Amino acid sequence: MRKPVIAIVGRPNVGKSTIFNRMVGERISIVEDKPGVTRDRIYAEGEWLTTPFNIIDTGGIEMGDEPLLTNVRQQAEIAIDEADVIIFMVNGKEGVTGADEEIAKLLFKSNKPVVLAVNKIDNPEMRDQIYEYYSLGFGQPFPISGAHGLGLGDLLDEVKEHFPNLNEGEVDDDTIAFSVIGRPNVGKSSLVNAILNENRVIVSNIEGTTRDAVDTYLTIDEQDYLIIDTAGMRKRGKVYESIEKYSVLRALKAIDRSDVVLVLIDAETGIREQDKKIAGYAHEAGRAIVIVVNKWDTVASSQEAMRDFEQKIRTHFQFLDYAPIAFLSAKTKKRLHTLLPMIKESSENHAKRIPTNALNDVIMDAIAINPTPTIKGQRLKVLYATQVSVKPPSFVVFVNEPELMHFSYKRFLENRIREAFGFVGTPINIYARKRQ
Repeated sequence: MRKPVIAIVGRPNVGKSTIFNRMVGERISIVEDKPGVTRDRIYAEGEWLTTPFNIIDTGGIEMGDEPLLTNVRQQAEIAIDEADVIIFMVNGKEGVTGADEEIAKLLFKSNKPVVLAVNKIDNPEMRDQIYEYYSLGFGQPFPISGAHGLGLGDLLDEVKEHFPNLNEGEVDDDTIAFSVIGRPNVGKSSLVNAILNENRVIVSNIEGTTRDAVDTYLTIDEQDYLIIDTAGMRKRGKVYESIEKYSVLRALKAIDRSDVVLVLIDAETGIREQDKKIAGYAHEAGRAIVIVVNKWDTVASSQEAMRDFEQKIRTHFQFLDYAPIAFLSAKTKKRLHTLLPMIKESSENHAKRIPTNALNDVIMDAIAINPTPTIKGQRLKVLYATQVSVKPPSFVVFVNEPELMHFSYKRFLENRIREAFGFVGTPINIYARKRQ
């Protein structure tokens, strides 16, 4: 299920990044008492009362024509477009300013739910100062203190009231939902079109031409699929973004809804750092992954060239050593037939369950081959293991002391499980727990 999205907007130096950091529980945004420190949107995950959400920190909106100010305002407008709920933050020590009123006009045009937060109300005596903010037209202002963490519970309670019902349109369990993510202009829309064998998605060589996500159902060999196209979105023709983080939030939304994520790489331009960052989102979300090398028709297509490129992928994407690799051309449809079987196999492995007795046989055989380590005179004892969940497959190994389960030995057990049961295309999790 897609997580609701919160955007924090406001003019510079009202404390947006401080509140953002408190909501996600760690320092992600730079916090400095200087206007304009946050330049780009920053994304993170948070949770309130068991409800997870994505949250966007934005640069302060300033009304001006200087290139930096224009870019910051464009960034904030994109964040507003993507958000389900907007937290409009103002400075409680300065009163309502002309810039606050201009931002309020911008937010009214968005037709999105807006919750007004009056920051820097650091003690109860200052609460009388919030009433003038009713004039902004967003109803009750919520007094908060980013510096001391006061009032955030009430603020998030109100924000949660405005979350949309994201359970609507849930995909049937038998349907494999997959999304296509990657840098701009690597051929995401072309790949979707090639799979559908019809032009349902805009295709262009101009980066960012797809204006909205497009969900498409299809059935092949009696298997139902849902394609979630993530080719990027620009709701306003005048809004351009020079940085490649443009489609990150759209990708995050699609990843949340996917069983399998196709990480698209351009064979012509090769592997970029942004490819690894984008793939990292899907890996951290625990989704099944297939790496797709597109435009393979434009480079040397010999088996040797394919092996060389695969080796580069394995070197750069060491955290995706479980992901199969498809080499194809969306334009000519060469080798396209290899893709759907990989998607189906990865999805099946993503939902695979292993009987407890079979799992423990593999674990005990692994220990016989490579005995558990001894740390500071104490040996790790593995008592038994069981699978606790799927999507991704997750296993709990009960031991005498979890601290003795070194990362390298956990990795060894993961490799043995993969050798025994496959799990091609899906990450697996192994947790060490002390037996109660």
